Amino acid sequence: MKKIFLTGLIIVLSFFAAIPVFSQIRKIPKAVEETFANQYREASNIDYKDQLVSVDVHFELNGENMVASYTNKGIWKETLKSSSFDKLPQEVKDGFTKSKYADREVEEVTVMYLPGDVTQYRLKAKKNGVEKKYLFFNPKGRLLRESITL
Repeated sequence: MKKIFLTGLIIVLSFFAAIPVFSQIRKIPKAVEETFANQYREASNIDYKDQLVSVDVHFELNGENMVASYTNKGIWKETLKSSSFDKLPQEVKDGFTKSKYADREVEEVTVMYLPGDVTQYRLKAKKNGVEKKYLFFNPKGRLLRESITL
């Protein structure tokens, strides 16, 4: 019985140890590298992360850490930039304070750049340790949507 348990444990541990090895099993698609290079010419500290169905590119631009996401065919999906509540446009701050979520604590702020020259602001707001939501605002401070998060 102990042999079976130990054998099973070794197999499971071997599987989890192999995950980092397989996470980069293919080369980054050339289309992604070319699209990124054209889109962010001034980027530095570039690091490609293959997600198998997409590619995330972590980089710095003007001293800001950002993450751009692309399809495997090199089509840009979004770019995310971490920010803070203090750096938000006044309209977005006002939109949050006038919303039904104004009593919540903002844990995280992300600026989202989307295709079509669209900018959105994603605020992670928590009411307590369990109830957390992402709130998406446009630059004019209008709440566009919300989603539950962990």
